Amino acid sequence: MASSRLKYLSLGVLVFQTTSLVLTMRYSRTLQGDGPRYLASSAVVVAEVLKIFTCVLLVFKEHNYSVRALNSVLRQEIVHKPIETLKLAIPSGIYTLQNNLLYVALSNLDAATYQVTYQLKILTTALFSVSMLGRRLGVYQWLSLLILMAGVALVQWPSESPGAPEKETLSAGSQFVGVMAVLVACCSSGFAGVYFEKILKESKQSVWVRNIQLGLFGFVFGLIGMLAYDGERVKQSGMFQGYNTITWTVVALQALGGLVIAAVIKYADNILKGFATSLSIILSTLISYFWLQDFDPTGVFFLGAILVIAATFLYGYEGKPSPNPSRA
Repeated sequence: MASSRLKYLSLGVLVFQTTSLVLTMRYSRTLQGDGPRYLASSAVVVAEVLKIFTCVLLVFKEHNYSVRALNSVLRQEIVHKPIETLKLAIPSGIYTLQNNLLYVALSNLDAATYQVTYQLKILTTALFSVSMLGRRLGVYQWLSLLILMAGVALVQWPSESPGAPEKETLSAGSQFVGVMAVLVACCSSGFAGVYFEKILKESKQSVWVRNIQLGLFGFVFGLIGMLAYDGERVKQSGMFQGYNTITWTVVALQALGGLVIAAVIKYADNILKGFATSLSIILSTLISYFWLQDFDPTGVFFLGAILVIAATFLYGYEGKPSPNPSRA
């Protein structure tokens, strides 16, 4: 009974986290405020700091709140094993790029289109799992990947909308940038996730210690990216320019997202995770249409979304659920 409660609780939190992150991030990137808009590169750096802090607390709890034990574990696993730590530099750099790309995507795409298109990470993760881990996919899973590609293609199908040609051209250009950002993020998510899973399988290290290592590299890479692309703006107005309650909410949701996914992997299976993903797509579509009012659904979009949801269920239907440890 307790396990069942944890299963559905983790799925409920996953639906809430996924939906609210996409919608608040989209809202924060389109909100017209009086001052300057917050820097996406800065938000990525702050999220890394929050992730490190959260994972340190979890390791602290695992060792019965002993400061001495915490210090010993961190020194032994991070400082005294530099080669093992350096292995995390590759996925960490990719994750940092991915996090920045998601801000770009949601600055140019509505929440519904983003949510559906981003499910292509199932395809990239599956392909990298086959090539890097030697995992075998069943007939239903290969079929689901074909349906997934068809569904995403329909979602991106151009639709005619009344308006000035200049506005249409600008919208098409912005959507192209958003779609390309999502596609690159899907590829990076698939590779980094499978690479991280491979590293976890090769060692007995705690997943939270691994996430601290990831976070340290992510902080360094994120800081370098922020100074390289937004250095002048940071010097002028500081790295926290444009921050408000919505911004801090986005940062917190992004930082804690990996913890939620880790809980889902532990307590739920692929079918229920697919259900949570599908419910999140539906909620994002409804809220994007009724609240944000930046999305005008078409019959082709709904057909594509239905195919993506069906593919998500079908992918988790056959065989045993395959764990894909996610970055916290």
